[in-house]
Amino acid sequence: MRDLVEIGMGRTARRTYELGDISIVPSRRTRSSKDVSTAWQIDAYRFSSPILSHPTDALVSPSVAIELGKLGALGVLNGEGLWARHRDVEAKIAELVAIAAEDPDPYAAVRHLQQLHSAPLDSGLLGEAVAQVRDAGVTTAVRVSPQHAPELTPALLAAGVEILVVHGTIISAEHVAQVDADGTQREPLNLKTFIADLDVPVIAGGVHDHRTALHLMRTGAAGVIVGYGSAAGATTTGEVLGIGVPMATAIADAAAARRDYLDETGGRYVHVIADGDIHSSGDIVKAIACGADAAVLGTSLAATSSAPGNGWYWPSAAAHPDTPRGALLQVAAGEDRPSLERVLYGPSDDPYGELNVVGALRRAMAKAGYCDLKEFQRVGLSVRG
Repeated sequence: MRDLVEIGMGRTARRTYELGDISIVPSRRTRSSKDVSTAWQIDAYRFSSPILSHPTDALVSPSVAIELGKLGALGVLNGEGLWARHRDVEAKIAELVAIAAEDPDPYAAVRHLQQLHSAPLDSGLLGEAVAQVRDAGVTTAVRVSPQHAPELTPALLAAGVEILVVHGTIISAEHVAQVDADGTQREPLNLKTFIADLDVPVIAGGVHDHRTALHLMRTGAAGVIVGYGSAAGATTTGEVLGIGVPMATAIADAAAARRDYLDETGGRYVHVIADGDIHSSGDIVKAIACGADAAVLGTSLAATSSAPGNGWYWPSAAAHPDTPRGALLQVAAGEDRPSLERVLYGPSDDPYGELNVVGALRRAMAKAGYCDLKEFQRVGLSVRG
């Protein structure tokens, strides 16, 4: 039953919960962390850790996607980012970061990012980036927006993409109209038809509630993303659009939609992927406990020595041409930044859960007595306050 509260005469709102509002409740059993598996599989692709990267140029280049793949995670390239628009991406990012660090105008970096994204999409450049990842022998995943999915997908398929991520701030199965920048109206993306015509699995999102998650599952998506990658200081969707995602509640709602869809189809399992306000190992633990199969990391990976942003982070929505919903945030300074491997698997000297995040997840599961991710989704939870 939904917990509704009256916020004024004749107006109610649902009481919801963030990941920070809940805690894990261990059971009477414990086990060794060596007996715990953090592996998960979507379609034919298996990963040793339930970690995906946020699709931003700040943290994912072809080389970073390769490194993440070799570490058992999934790096997601931004198919509409700088690697699809410029050949000298490293130099472009260096210019951007210099502006963010030195220009007294707080909006100068966002304007420059918008300018960089005003260059036309080049399917040839994008294909080269995808082929570089594919040729390294790791799973190749690329993010596209619903608006550009039809035009970019053929080139992505030709380049060897293996998982397609159709991702936006909000995505639905019932978008009613699509208008180009010049005012021309065209047919919106029909996700069900689009997915049915593909031979690769599609992950779609973000969704915020049970109904939207269930509708997306009915389109044939292999995975559904919950949230839009919110990160305090970098994501401004709440300030710009007034939209927020209470992640604990939203993940639990999507997990309930998954159960409903499982019953409806007689056994088709759709993966739930949490994307928002996940910055520490504890956040990952609680996202899985609420029902997620995997979690998306942004700022944690942007702080590594491999990230192209050199310690700066920005979400993909920051580059929107007329309604930017993000800013550049410095998440690490200096040259002594941790490696991707250390962030994922340690060793750690950080007492706040920003390093060895997969190791901490494995230990939390062991402390609660569970041996795999799907079992851990049944762990007891408590609400603070």
